[in-house]
Amino acid sequence: MRLQKNTSLALYSVLEFARTPERHIAAAEIAEKYDISAHHLAKVLAELARSGLLASVRGAGGGYRFTGNAKRLTLMDIIQMFEDFGDSAAAAAAPQSGPVEAALGLVLSEIDENARATFKSITLATMLRLVERQQAGTAASRSTP
Repeated sequence: MRLQKNTSLALYSVLEFARTPERHIAAAEIAEKYDISAHHLAKVLAELARSGLLASVRGAGGGYRFTGNAKRLTLMDIIQMFEDFGDSAAAAAAPQSGPVEAALGLVLSEIDENARATFKSITLATMLRLVERQQAGTAASRSTP
């Protein structure tokens, strides 16, 4: 499964906001951190705000802040806002030009279903703990001569 750019931007952003939910973060700050277009990111953040995951605050000290529940919100909840999965079972059952194509279609469909199940099982809180462990490991490797 390959995620669209908007989906990846949404995941990066939501994780940044969920890390410090009380803080207002400007779109430009996230855009700079991930070296992405602030204009493009603003469209993604607007969609997240419309969904109720972010609150938008205008003016000095404004930006966006996380309003979701990191313990309940899964990666799939965010991904589904930006991806159209269609009916993978129907796609796998669609007529193929031969048995090799049909078999490969079934395998690819199963891989996609496994990926969706994994995304449904991982909450933002779990991802934030994973990010913290990664940061701690990176910091430890830098300090070790």
